[in-house]
Amino acid sequence: MVAVGEAELVRKQLNELHEEYQDFGEDQVVSYYPEDTPEAQRRLFGLAGTNIDGTHWEAGDCSVPFPLHSVSKVFTYGLALEDNGAAATLARVGVEPSGDPFNSITFDEVNHRPHNPMINSGALVAASLVAGRDVDEKVDRILERYRAYSGNPELAVDQRILRAQLRSNDRNLGLCYVMRSLGMITGDVDEVVETYLSACSITVTASDLSVMGATLANGGLNPVTGERAVAREHVRDIVSVMMTCGMYDAAGQWANEVGIPAKSGVSGDIVCVLPRYFGFGVYSPGLDVHGNSVRGVALCRELSEAFGLHVFADPADSRFGRVAQPTRPA
Repeated sequence: MVAVGEAELVRKQLNELHEEYQDFGEDQVVSYYPEDTPEAQRRLFGLAGTNIDGTHWEAGDCSVPFPLHSVSKVFTYGLALEDNGAAATLARVGVEPSGDPFNSITFDEVNHRPHNPMINSGALVAASLVAGRDVDEKVDRILERYRAYSGNPELAVDQRILRAQLRSNDRNLGLCYVMRSLGMITGDVDEVVETYLSACSITVTASDLSVMGATLANGGLNPVTGERAVAREHVRDIVSVMMTCGMYDAAGQWANEVGIPAKSGVSGDIVCVLPRYFGFGVYSPGLDVHGNSVRGVALCRELSEAFGLHVFADPADSRFGRVAQPTRPA
């Protein structure tokens, strides 16, 4: 339970971080998504946190909607695990970092599967594993589950974004055709791709994203609504693959320097999960060479370093929300 003093301290700490990083990294931005992002939107910056007791904090543009894009891979993978079981899912998509860009046409040749579900090839397989008679039923089930994670019954697929995705979709189609020719995927390629892109086109806010992260931090139980979004037995697998594969081809550096299980998307969004403690949602357009939010990565690094949130940090280094410093053991 977060005490009143701790809740206020976290609010102050997050507001200070938001102010500190508001003007950070503009000279480091390589691209925006979409490329014609209006200048006003390039200044958007939201940071939200949710504790596993439901305490919630916001700083900045936390109510601005954006498409999940690759962050959706986390939650669709969870549904694939529930529909098929861990062993059957692992047989179809691995959990090893690929070291390649997210849209690479490379596979785990030894095990005859995509490297992991956080890259496009693995996410397409995960989407194909979601149970349903057709695209509509699969997408309805994905939406239902995402709403449970976020506690927001209004989440929906942005049809405008989906149509745009479908028009510029050759690489995902190519990936699916290659995988089908290799026996890694079955079924109608167009349906698989539409299911995957529909999940990517679901719009959320930084506030929603923080609750989704907190739900995973809370063992799959939404801390705000009390609704179960995913079976506890699958949470470890989901969060583990976030830690090792969630930040595109910068995942190893992230795990070493930041040490917080996370997943990024080209909207400029990042969801972070600190098991048994918090979920964070960050939104800031402006991407680095890996496709990660420049401002978001820098802010998360500061969260980790300054407040001792690295999963392998000494507990005595933690001062996030601490009214008093913990005692370092002798």
